[in-house]
Amino acid sequence: MGYEFIEGNEAIARAALRSGCDFFAGYPITPASSILQHMLELLPAAGGTAIQAEDEIASIGFCIGAAMAGRKAMTATSGPGVSLYSENIGLAIIGETPLVIVNVQRQGPATGSATKGAEGDIQFTRWGTSGGLPIIALSPATVEEAYVLTCAAFNFAERFRAPVFLLSSKEVSLTRERVDLGALELPARVERARAAADREYVPHAFAEAREVPAFADFGGEHIARYTTSTHDQRAFLTSDPTTIQRMIDHYEAKISGAEQELTLLKRDFQEGAEDLCVSYGVTSRSVAAAVREARGRGRKVSSLVLQTLWPVPETALRAACAGVRRVIVPELNMGQYRREIERLAPPGVQVTGVNKMDTTLISPREILEKGGLL
Repeated sequence: MGYEFIEGNEAIARAALRSGCDFFAGYPITPASSILQHMLELLPAAGGTAIQAEDEIASIGFCIGAAMAGRKAMTATSGPGVSLYSENIGLAIIGETPLVIVNVQRQGPATGSATKGAEGDIQFTRWGTSGGLPIIALSPATVEEAYVLTCAAFNFAERFRAPVFLLSSKEVSLTRERVDLGALELPARVERARAAADREYVPHAFAEAREVPAFADFGGEHIARYTTSTHDQRAFLTSDPTTIQRMIDHYEAKISGAEQELTLLKRDFQEGAEDLCVSYGVTSRSVAAAVREARGRGRKVSSLVLQTLWPVPETALRAACAGVRRVIVPELNMGQYRREIERLAPPGVQVTGVNKMDTTLISPREILEKGGLL
């Protein structure tokens, strides 16, 4: 394929096609609009369907319907659009719907600064729909990672029959970089497990809570039921407490119980380091530069870059925190993911945040100074 000079949003759109995406619906919103543009240009030519919907609620609704009819679906928006997605995200969770949701984060709250960047939707992504059930969310730092993690997002959506978020940002999505997409190491494509045609179909069948049910396309060989209300494994409404709890345990266990499979990260550990930087998204690029400078000054510093934010990579974080005295967590928000580090860090380990949300990036110098690495 050779090198190209492309933005993150184009990489996301092309990775979606590479993953077999054949349905997209979205509504224009800065800084996610060019994903819609690319999908409108690329997807019909590849035999798929791309729709500019009348609003964000319709966009995700179209995608849920398409996904349940057997399509690989994706939608893309920014913070205000995710607010409107909220109820349908819950529907995708309770209906076990494979779906990729791209959130190109921008400065908030509310309309905020439409053309300015931040990474302030981290906790909102996890807790932004009723019920508090777990979701899967990935965070790229570069155009290359936007491509690779989009492929991973589709795989996870298919594998776990669940909505998967790609938490990009204005800086990643609208920055052009020189990349060779054909040279990237990509995960093998995963397809959802489909129900056997010669057996009775139970839409949410599982024996063990962690088991992911087989899927039957709406309009296919089986009668398929789908509801936004509490239901049993056959998708019939129920008010039985035992049945309801069993279904809730299932939604929880199939995601939280797959922590190891879902964990994607990058380690740059230094033997004897007493300081550890934990970062994600575009800020991890400043962290890399800060760590190099600190080491050049004789400081021993380790770095852990999280590409999976939800479910929290608890095993990896606990292991990384063992033996250090301090964890530095730079974030383009007021300290959202630091809460998870504080929860997991061993007693006596100091957790220090480096935070700003003024629409500018955190510089390596700010990490060195505010993180106490000078």
